[in-house]
Amino acid sequence: MPQPETPPHATRQPVIPPGMIVTFVLVTSLFALWGFANDITNPMVAAFKNVLLISNFQSAWVQAAFYGGYCFMAIPAALFIRRFSYKKGIVTGLFLYSAGCFLFVPAGNMMAFGAFLAAYFIMTCGLAFLETTANPYILSLGSEETATRRLNFAQAFNPIGSLTGMLVARNFILAKLDQTPEAGRRVLAETDPAAFAAMQKNDLGVIVGPYLMLGVVVLVVFVVFLLARLPEGVSHEPSGKNGEARSTALGATLRRLFTNPCYLLGVLAQAFYVGVQIMVWTFIIQYAENELGMRKDVAQGYNMVAMGIFVTSRFVCTYLLKYIRPAQLLLLLAIGGGVFTCGAIFIKGMTGLYCLVAVSACMSLMFPTIYGIALKGLGDDAKLASAGLIVAIGGGCVMPPLQGLIIDKGHWFGEALSSTRVSFVLPLLCFAAIAAYALFVKKHRPQ
Repeated sequence: MPQPETPPHATRQPVIPPGMIVTFVLVTSLFALWGFANDITNPMVAAFKNVLLISNFQSAWVQAAFYGGYCFMAIPAALFIRRFSYKKGIVTGLFLYSAGCFLFVPAGNMMAFGAFLAAYFIMTCGLAFLETTANPYILSLGSEETATRRLNFAQAFNPIGSLTGMLVARNFILAKLDQTPEAGRRVLAETDPAAFAAMQKNDLGVIVGPYLMLGVVVLVVFVVFLLARLPEGVSHEPSGKNGEARSTALGATLRRLFTNPCYLLGVLAQAFYVGVQIMVWTFIIQYAENELGMRKDVAQGYNMVAMGIFVTSRFVCTYLLKYIRPAQLLLLLAIGGGVFTCGAIFIKGMTGLYCLVAVSACMSLMFPTIYGIALKGLGDDAKLASAGLIVAIGGGCVMPPLQGLIIDKGHWFGEALSSTRVSFVLPLLCFAAIAAYALFVKKHRPQ
């Protein structure tokens, strides 16, 4: 019987060279660390809405501030690591991350939503440094043939941090907040402002506590990296047209990037992916609350189930990359995500919620796969190119407030569709854009 043909991209190169294992483990720990920050924060949109009596649009500014830090700092971070080193980029990111966490203490004392937004922004300026540095650094810790698999493996530990963040948010924040519903809080604010202010202060203190502890943990990791000796990694620098070394000047790098459609469209696809991820995980609580009458901490349990599915799917899909090309897998995941999102929009009750939870299985490998495809073959240009893919995380800055506006509108088409379900048209459009990128890559980069 003839043996099946080995896929052209298969390789016998080790995914992680023996000499890079310790460095890989240290840097991979950062993926879990920023995953924790992402997913302890997503439920805070619902928490601040209830505590401060603001609209869905206003509370979604938590995500605008959080992901705005990525947009603001990604390019400066890339220029920084281009000028200095991966290690200095990581250390700077950890310092800003910790500082942002500690700023939650004065924000809670001030009881000012704007101060919390500023703390989120500074915290994610640090996360921008970490992601801009860690992703291309992981790609460089071995051969180019195994780079995408190596990044997918590292990214597989990101949802472990995310799941921990969700657990902390549910058990140590949402469950400990005063359970008075929004309507009751509004009555209390009118009839007994002093009691309402005391309730707000207590609830904001509950929110501050875990962020303070997170700041301490990040500070410890900062010291570890400050003392560690990290190699610079392996350069995957391609040659120029005649085999000569390419210019590494900033202008030449930018020209190459802006004439690379696979990279440019990858940045756009990444923005849509991050947007869909944040929308699904942020508003799953509102979906369960508005459609099924669940309490926030109970609804957060379904978010945790979604993350468990996400984690499992990421390991499975990382294995499948041995047999399926990244662009093909990305296309299949985008189609599956679109189908499940349609279920969340058009099917009422628990089935709709189950569809929304199932979307996470399809999102599992999108970020690192798009990242690896877009940076493939860029060599040292990846240090700057990675900034564009981190700026793309700004999709999580823009899209959640738009979805919040749709939710605030009320019913659409009479009583046929609730505004909560209609709002998930935005994630559906995002999946369509990701599928279009995968088709482009399959056509223009077949090998």
